[in-house]
Amino acid sequence: MHDKTLSELAAGLKQREFSSQELTRHFLDRIARHNETLNAFVTVTEEHAMAAAQAADARLSGGDGGPLTGIPLAQKDIFCTLGIKTSCGSKMLDNFPAPYDATVVAKLKDAGTVLLGKLNMDEFAMGSSNETSYYGTVKNPWRLDCVPGGSSGGSAAAVAAGLTPAATGTDTGGSIRQPAAFCGITGLKPTYGRVSRWGMIAFASSLDQGGPMARSAEDCALMLGAMAGFDEKDSTSVNQPVPDYTATLNQDLAGLKVGLPKEFFEGELDSGVAQALEQAIAEYKKMGVAFKEISLPNIGLSVPAYYVIAPSECSSNLARYDGVRYGYRCQDPKDLEDLYLRTRGEGFGAEVKRRILIGTYALSAGYYDAYYLKAQKIRRLIADDFKRALEEVDVLLGPTTPTPAFGIGEKTGDPIAMYLSDIFTIAVNLAGLPGMSLPVGFADGKPVGMQLIGNYFDEARLLNVAHRYQQATDWHRRLPEQFA
Repeated sequence: MHDKTLSELAAGLKQREFSSQELTRHFLDRIARHNETLNAFVTVTEEHAMAAAQAADARLSGGDGGPLTGIPLAQKDIFCTLGIKTSCGSKMLDNFPAPYDATVVAKLKDAGTVLLGKLNMDEFAMGSSNETSYYGTVKNPWRLDCVPGGSSGGSAAAVAAGLTPAATGTDTGGSIRQPAAFCGITGLKPTYGRVSRWGMIAFASSLDQGGPMARSAEDCALMLGAMAGFDEKDSTSVNQPVPDYTATLNQDLAGLKVGLPKEFFEGELDSGVAQALEQAIAEYKKMGVAFKEISLPNIGLSVPAYYVIAPSECSSNLARYDGVRYGYRCQDPKDLEDLYLRTRGEGFGAEVKRRILIGTYALSAGYYDAYYLKAQKIRRLIADDFKRALEEVDVLLGPTTPTPAFGIGEKTGDPIAMYLSDIFTIAVNLAGLPGMSLPVGFADGKPVGMQLIGNYFDEARLLNVAHRYQQATDWHRRLPEQFA
């Protein structure tokens, strides 16, 4: 059953080919068998899952329930879950059972889904490889000596290995799309404000956005339909109706205009990635899609702008972890200053400390105008580039990452090289646009992802473009041999 898509599992549940309890037990058994190898789950909620599955079966037997009723899935451990540890991959929150459900968690629970557990991630979502987690590195199911990407690496690895049919992720600078590419699954970062951030532990508040990670675009459409919507508890939530994302999946692509940003295909793009993209473009041309080269002249400034804005916001957001109210507290502090210093020094990992220091410096008196304000002006230029491009074409297409997954430990000693693995994804967050990654082949035996970028709140079009490609290919259906 782990090789089926969400829609196939939903159909099986509806036709009573299997029960939610049988389905949930199947995935719990796979987690028990494989998680020690992958390290994808931080917490497994077996008792909670079986109770939810029993309730879902009762709803389905009574003819009640929607398309996700009885479907097991897992949450990235950045979403607060009532009574269940929500660690954000950090020692700082290792002892924190959330007192409420995040809006995303509540919405998926209302849709009848079954929570299998909480997924490993880079600490406070700061990382591109899932090597900064307090709970250890997650392995890539396709190559166990390679990273799964980050920060949603646990989500991507769990879906790719069939430990869960779908998962949630969050994307601040590519943290859904990059691990989806590295692990050969489909991941969607919605428009900023499309999915509520309430109860999603903050990294960089103007960039963070939750989204679905699953095998296919159709699966992501089902999940996004349940996750999206206005939330009065979130001041960044946009009050806009949620369409039925599955209704337009099969629309004809003839006449669609797709832009190829020339900056995405220049420089050090891996030859295997380039070849896989060429084949995907050829497949789209068979469907009547027209391609046009476009330019995003300020895209090269996205990485430096991001690594001023994101750390600045993180230094502000993470000030709340002081050992006073909740989370980790140092032993036997001498006074209040000692409590703050030792709690934060012992509770945060190296990458989190690095970003707090950078952000605090960028926001300090005398440097705010030179760094943070200038980065925000560059952000506006980048957004304007996308605006002009999307007036000429319907969708942008390019690589998700410059290379396939890299080796564990390969970039840990060089933070700049690590940051550059997100070079194609960061600009989308700076502009607040929707973007997604889908598998389009392999390079050196490792998955390759293709990125689609759309206009604001145009997720339905992205899902349609991705779905039609997946109807013509089977890259999204392939499983790593060890986990087949």
